[in-house]
Amino acid sequence: MLLTQAITTEHLTLSNLRPEQAQLLQRYLLDNRQHLAPWEPVRTDAYFDITQCEERLYQQFQQMQHGNGLFLAIMCDEKMIGVCNFSNIVRGVFQACHLGYAIAHTHQGKGLMSEALTAAIQYMFERENLHRIMANYMPDNIRSAAVLERLGFEKEGYAKAYLKINGQWRDHVLTSLINPTATN
Repeated sequence: MLLTQAITTEHLTLSNLRPEQAQLLQRYLLDNRQHLAPWEPVRTDAYFDITQCEERLYQQFQQMQHGNGLFLAIMCDEKMIGVCNFSNIVRGVFQACHLGYAIAHTHQGKGLMSEALTAAIQYMFERENLHRIMANYMPDNIRSAAVLERLGFEKEGYAKAYLKINGQWRDHVLTSLINPTATN
């Protein structure tokens, strides 16, 4: 499920990164290492190595080719400022996926994540005809909760010790957004 052309919004471009663009991913990760640490698994120094970034982009490319995911870099003024990833795509009677996202500390609070997610979700609903997009957040992640609420995601549950984040098993609020126009 590779994009044939980038998704553009008023301020942003969302596109797939190729392995030869690994330096964009590496710069984003290094610039936001401390900012993202509370919301992600523990990352070793090797995670930020250029060859590891290339490998991750190659793995994402493989997943997209098989229709299992869509991995988008959020770009603003030629700089990567975030990610928007649709993973675990399941077709058939489910037609659903999980949404993950993050934005650079320098671009928080400007409405850019909502802008990016609105366009990406529209693409997944209209072009990929998904029925359900699920997104989960830790209860203390107020910004993430607010973004999902603005986008119309509804709370569906609470999962105890759901993911190991920053070295600890953390509870998550489970939400989803249903495609109001899904036909298949």
